[in-house]
Amino acid sequence: MAEAGSWRPPRACDDYRSEWKHCRSIQNLFHHYYTYGEPPSCGQWKRDYENCREWEKTKSSTAKDSLCKSEKERIGEKQKHEPVWTLRKTPPLDWQLPLDDKPK
Repeated sequence: MAEAGSWRPPRACDDYRSEWKHCRSIQNLFHHYYTYGEPPSCGQWKRDYENCREWEKTKSSTAKDSLCKSEKERIGEKQKHEPVWTLRKTPPLDWQLPLDDKPK
């Protein structure tokens, strides 16, 4: 594993700040409320931004661990959903036919 001094946060601190500001925006608030029926939870983005700034200032191991844990959870949340479409391995047998001539 890399030395503690060479470790960098997974994202730049400005990225966490941008995500936090976007999460709190009125457009995102309306969209999230319309989609899910509740306002978005932006607290994790704020904590990540604060931890990133703390890491930059003090190289705190708790801030580093918190950022790593948060990113792992975020990636795990993304990967737990099944794909909507089943992917094909080969094209359909009649792929070259015009759309009007394909059997139904």
